[in-house]
Amino acid sequence: MPESSIGDLLRIMAALRDPEHGCPWDLEQDFTTIAPYTIEEAYEVADAIDRCDFTDLRDELGDLLLQVVFHARMAEEAGRFDFNDVVRTICAKMIRRHPHVFPDENGGVEKTANAAGQTAAWEEHKRQEREQRGDSDSSLLAGIPRGLPEWQRALKLQKRASTIGFDWSEPGPVLDKLHEELAEVRHELDTTAEPARIEDEIGDVLFVCVNLARLAKVDYSAALRGANAKFERRFRRMEALAAADGTALKGKSLAEQDAYWNRAKADDKAGLLKP
Repeated sequence: MPESSIGDLLRIMAALRDPEHGCPWDLEQDFTTIAPYTIEEAYEVADAIDRCDFTDLRDELGDLLLQVVFHARMAEEAGRFDFNDVVRTICAKMIRRHPHVFPDENGGVEKTANAAGQTAAWEEHKRQEREQRGDSDSSLLAGIPRGLPEWQRALKLQKRASTIGFDWSEPGPVLDKLHEELAEVRHELDTTAEPARIEDEIGDVLFVCVNLARLAKVDYSAALRGANAKFERRFRRMEALAAADGTALKGKSLAEQDAYWNRAKADDKAGLLKP
């Protein structure tokens, strides 16, 4: 395969978006329609990392890079900015936000002592940048994007609040809070059964679960991906066990399905199922 450069990818994207000879699908897209693909590709990168599949990771990183190129091309067509502007902006930002690594470009600032100090400095740089843009929101929680997955936004809100000490120091009290929130969900289910109030209480449970994972030093997203993978692995085993018995799960009682689940769970714990 011949060597390729970012310039080749930019030319390919320009050809795909050519009004006369381009791809009809690519020409129909805009920022709004492409955004979901951008998010999806980022998750596929994370999935490849979870599976330690570096061949797949190489491919998924390429797909993610294509998303950046696609957005930059549409912006260039609209006369807003181009890919080179994107590169220049991120280079300048990384140098500006790492004065301990690039002191010459930042007035000879001393090195940061540790990662915690750098995190605090990073947030301060972001605050200053918002201020320079004329953002008048002075809250400690300012600048946390609303487009994030809600679990991730919950995590960022909690981390930001923890910087001034509004936080628990260990998981134990969070478990107590979780029991409290679950009791409130049960109360709503047993009394009002009003959807909005139930949604509100379940939201509190999920927020506390994110907090519990954070203080237990567990990646909430990785934990949920693992739980999803485990459920899928075991459910597929249930289907296979039922098929081996000459039957299907559909139409069986919950008790019968649960018996298959217990068999699948035992097989999984014995290491008989593929990840």
